[in-house]
Amino acid sequence: MAHFNKNFSLIKRNISMFYSKSWYSSNCVILGIETSCDDTGCAIVDSQCNILGESLNSQQLIHLQNGGIIPPIAENLHRKNIENVVNNALASSKVHFADIDAVATTVTPGLPLSLKIGVKYGKYLCKKYNKPFIPIHHMEAHALTARMCKKDVNFPFLVLLISGGHCLIAVCKDVNKFLLLGESIDDSPGEAFDKVARRLKMKNIPEFSTISGGQAIELAASRADNPIQFKFSIPLLQYKDCNFSFSGLKTQAKIHIQRQEKQHNLPPDGIIPDLYNLCAGFQLVITRHLCHRVQRAMEFAEMKGLLPRDNKTLVISGGVACNNFIAKGLQIICKELEYKMVRPPPKLCTDNGVMIAWNGVERWRTKAGVTKDLDSVDWQKSCPLGENLINEVKKAEISPHWVRISKLTKPQVVDNENNISLKLKAISANE
Repeated sequence: MAHFNKNFSLIKRNISMFYSKSWYSSNCVILGIETSCDDTGCAIVDSQCNILGESLNSQQLIHLQNGGIIPPIAENLHRKNIENVVNNALASSKVHFADIDAVATTVTPGLPLSLKIGVKYGKYLCKKYNKPFIPIHHMEAHALTARMCKKDVNFPFLVLLISGGHCLIAVCKDVNKFLLLGESIDDSPGEAFDKVARRLKMKNIPEFSTISGGQAIELAASRADNPIQFKFSIPLLQYKDCNFSFSGLKTQAKIHIQRQEKQHNLPPDGIIPDLYNLCAGFQLVITRHLCHRVQRAMEFAEMKGLLPRDNKTLVISGGVACNNFIAKGLQIICKELEYKMVRPPPKLCTDNGVMIAWNGVERWRTKAGVTKDLDSVDWQKSCPLGENLINEVKKAEISPHWVRISKLTKPQVVDNENNISLKLKAISANE
């Protein structure tokens, strides 16, 4: 967050002049642009939480075919689509640009080549229509979207952000004030899901071929008849902090897959017979890991008095927050520790223009970072979120009595027909 705040400090002079104008009002209409990764999004949102218009172009199918996101391809697709996406959002909103108060755009963190397209186009609109620019931190936007969806989400609250590029837990004290309690020390959960799905060759199965790795694993796991067939070790159990780790889980999954492939003498494109159970086991251990770190964060917040005891809230957002199994696990923790859990609708958990526009609304209302000094704005690949309290959590040496989520180990749906058909497919491929 230091670099982000440093950028804001460069424009303090312009901000003070800007807010001295008599026409400034807390009521506003903000256009938001999102291009941090592989989705080109735009939305127009007002200060009454109304989504006036939105448009989104997803690159998912193209990157699935390539086996992952290739930054130059993502950049070219953003460049190709951004003008149409913005125009479509404006057309659906029936709002004239003269009625828009500012343009908010993701500037950090993300893929630099992708961020560049959004920032440049946002600046172009500001110059063309003489509008102020609002630089947006992508993770702050994810964290605050819940406040647009649920008006009773008040500061401060605990937030878990889980996606394909990030994993962190923090206390959100205000629009731009966060206390970071834990973050991933290696991979993100979304990346782990995608890479394991790829190693399982799930795109070779038609019903999984057009959805993300995380969606494929969740769907396959729902059909497991023995979710605990494959044993996984929960990461970082010996570390009394709130950090996350998913790299080792990928390795454990790879070992299980290799054993199955060798046991059944599968060809290179063969699917392991117990695919559903392996997906269920992998999803379960990720859920347990997330629940452990969240529970310790809750107990740390209680110890330090960081949250009001009569209104404790956990917000979960980011693409992986769409996973209903993970949400059920976190809900068990929330119920036990007397937290209210808030999760935005799925389309607002993944990357989108709405969350950027709403963060622009929040910043406009609090006069945080709005500027007309476009030269002071740039994009950044990475940027810490808020004040880092990770070492403070470690020093607290909290050893929770873990809340049991064993009810999640029961089969969600026993679909014998699908299990049998998958096993027959593997045997057929072997023959």
